[in-house]
Amino acid sequence: MRVVIAEDQALVRDALARLLAREPDIEVVGQAADGRAAVRLAHALTPDVTLLDIEMPEQDGISACREIRERHPEMRLVVLTTFGRPGYLRRALDAGADGFLLKDDPVDVLAANLRRIQAGERMVDPALAVTALTGGPCPLSDRELEVLAMAADGSPVGSVAQALYLSEGTVRNYLSAIIQKLAVKNRAQAVLKARDSGWI
Repeated sequence: MRVVIAEDQALVRDALARLLAREPDIEVVGQAADGRAAVRLAHALTPDVTLLDIEMPEQDGISACREIRERHPEMRLVVLTTFGRPGYLRRALDAGADGFLLKDDPVDVLAANLRRIQAGERMVDPALAVTALTGGPCPLSDRELEVLAMAADGSPVGSVAQALYLSEGTVRNYLSAIIQKLAVKNRAQAVLKARDSGWI
């Protein structure tokens, strides 16, 4: 099994590569420190499996997964993360991930799961799957999520409106609807709730 690992923390990436390389049937053929590099490596090396962290610079692992899936439908894509958030799971599966695994597992369990994924199974961390199924869907529309993600860093309404080609009034209406749907008091709480749920 030829594997590419995308992980922004060098120590974690190197440790994971060394541990997986000890498996007799796994060869780590490439490592990437960000999402864009992961996409480039996946295209150039066409590994059997690409492991993607979620929170990486340049491009996050979920959007990288989507981009790789579009060009390589045969490649097995696995999101490996410390963030067991139901929203991340749903977004990863929607992006074409074949597996969603947590970094808590020992390497022999990870290797066994990678073998099953390579064989055509879809693997999701069981506890996270239960949480995702019982937690309900994200109540926000795609456009509301886009507005909230743009506003997450505290950007003024005018900047968000300009970036999304909307009027300031429309952005205010979206933010008001978001706050109401999430049953929070303000934009900061809405951002926190959406991040904790993995929606943005």
